Amino acid sequence: MITDLILGTAGHIDHGKTALIGALTGVNTDRLPEEKRRGITIELGFAQLQLGPYHLGIVDVPGHERFVRNMLAGATGMDLAMLVVAADDSVKPQTREHLEVLRLLDIAAGVVVITKCDLVDPEWIGLVESEIDEVTEGTVFADAVKVRTSTVTGAGIDELKDALLLAAKRAALAVPSTRLTAPFRMAVDRSFTIAGHGTVVTGSVSSGTVRVGDELALQPDEITVRVRGVQCHDRSAEQAHRGQRTAINLAGVHHEQIQCGHELAALGHLHPSRLLTVFVEISPDSPRPLKHRQRIRLHVGTAERLASVALMGCETITPGQSGWAQMFLSQPVAVVWNQPFVVRSESPVHTMGGGRVMVPTSKKLRRPPAEILCLLDDLRSPDMAARATAAVFFDSKQPWQPSDLFRAAGIDDPGPLASRLVAERRLIEVAVSHSRKQIVHPMQLDEIATSVTRFLQRVHRREPLLPFVPRARVVSHLEYIGDPALIDATLQRMAKSGAARVTPMGLATPDHGPQLTKNEQRQYDDLIQLFAAQGFQPPTVGECRQQAARAADSVKKLIELAAMQGELVKINSDIYLHQTSFTRLLAVLRAELTDGKGLTVSQLRELLDTSRKYAVPICEYLDREGYTQRQGDVRVRGTKEIA
Repeated sequence: MITDLILGTAGHIDHGKTALIGALTGVNTDRLPEEKRRGITIELGFAQLQLGPYHLGIVDVPGHERFVRNMLAGATGMDLAMLVVAADDSVKPQTREHLEVLRLLDIAAGVVVITKCDLVDPEWIGLVESEIDEVTEGTVFADAVKVRTSTVTGAGIDELKDALLLAAKRAALAVPSTRLTAPFRMAVDRSFTIAGHGTVVTGSVSSGTVRVGDELALQPDEITVRVRGVQCHDRSAEQAHRGQRTAINLAGVHHEQIQCGHELAALGHLHPSRLLTVFVEISPDSPRPLKHRQRIRLHVGTAERLASVALMGCETITPGQSGWAQMFLSQPVAVVWNQPFVVRSESPVHTMGGGRVMVPTSKKLRRPPAEILCLLDDLRSPDMAARATAAVFFDSKQPWQPSDLFRAAGIDDPGPLASRLVAERRLIEVAVSHSRKQIVHPMQLDEIATSVTRFLQRVHRREPLLPFVPRARVVSHLEYIGDPALIDATLQRMAKSGAARVTPMGLATPDHGPQLTKNEQRQYDDLIQLFAAQGFQPPTVGECRQQAARAADSVKKLIELAAMQGELVKINSDIYLHQTSFTRLLAVLRAELTDGKGLTVSQLRELLDTSRKYAVPICEYLDREGYTQRQGDVRVRGTKEIA
């Protein structure tokens, strides 16, 4: 069985990386005229090498400091690497920077190749090897095989192939078996057009399989495309899978719409985001610390983005230290949990450090308390259940489904785990509709509940006569949440726990009641007595205001309060009935509306001993509430039970 892996180069400019690949494969990866004229690699170059059961797709990266961004793009998806050092030049600045990049990107295995050995004495090569030992300490290259080579004489090339075979075995063991069955994903490093075929993109497949005819998403622009053709290592194929260098002919997009940094992925797998929550470490050799609110260059996948850093729990991360941060990006990217990245300073440009994406589609965290920082630490835990629960809390994508745990927490088989966490009440299922549910973290509902409580308290302070805040007003305040199902679930939990009084009239905090002054209480009692005495010819709101001996502006609020307290019934905006009168009204309806019998407005007016001024609004109210139905000029019994 053939195992496909990606092999990359790293090293200083003019240390012989391209010539070395030519000696290994017979391919000159410098394809641009300027590259051939200047003798340096500018763009990424590609070749392939078969070593026993391993098929290596080789990525040749530029070594010049001006093209480090191209090197970072090429390093995406590398499984193993050759650290190339020229014997006549030894370790140089880009050697160190490339080595640090490979460390930050967590390359699984490597080989150290000393080139141009025909130009120096063996004793000098020993000194070069000592310097290499010093700079590779603590990296994957610390115990790597060192091979002395010369592309002029051919010395060491066979030994290098043997060393690469051993490194490939180690790298293959480090690749999770699920990468082949995972959703398809490929970071785009080149885009061009071919006459008669259209748009073509190339990249290293990091997971899954793509087949001719598949529909994919081009992220972060969320463009749906169709696969017209596939090539693996310059040969047409029906499919390509993880570990292969691949060219894909796409329908549905113009090549000018695509750039380095785009991702091709299975539909629904990736989601664009301009806010990432990350765990970042600053390299011990970084000339400067990382500061809160600093602007940096973020390299993730094949993308480079300017970003503003918001550190959490500190103001500065010094060289050799690490911590949590949020990255606010100039443009969106599409990434997954635990994806490595590199941080470089904005200007002058140098590599500062790197880290791992922990929340790919994050929400903004404002100076998180200790509880939130502990939950963030769960995202780095080997415990899948801890990662899953934390991912659900921090991810901004809604509605959440179990399948999202692959992208957001690296869970290979998310369905059973999600079911167990729901059964244990570590996660909650919220009904979105009769047939669909979504997953939420209990703390998400707690956060919404806190917002509801604070809003109710503010309204109670401003409007002390209001016994309940209308539900529509509360929901409008929570509009930023965007998901009515979460709001409904929160209010149900608050009612069940006693955190709020939830009634058909609205919501209130448990301890809230109308706060009336002595004068307001006397005025309230007088109004109730007035409505009780007037029966079915009550005063209108305007008349009550005119008759008020004091505080006329409070009359409307006191009448509304009486309606919310159940002492008055609101017929329309100007007419209210006392509860005893309303009870008599229902008794009349029960007695008269029998066996299909109906009542006209005039008949009801006579039964209630009132005027048409009140009889018409009362009939309209009864129709509106469903107590009656209008059939011509007659009201008959409606659908609502007359208690």
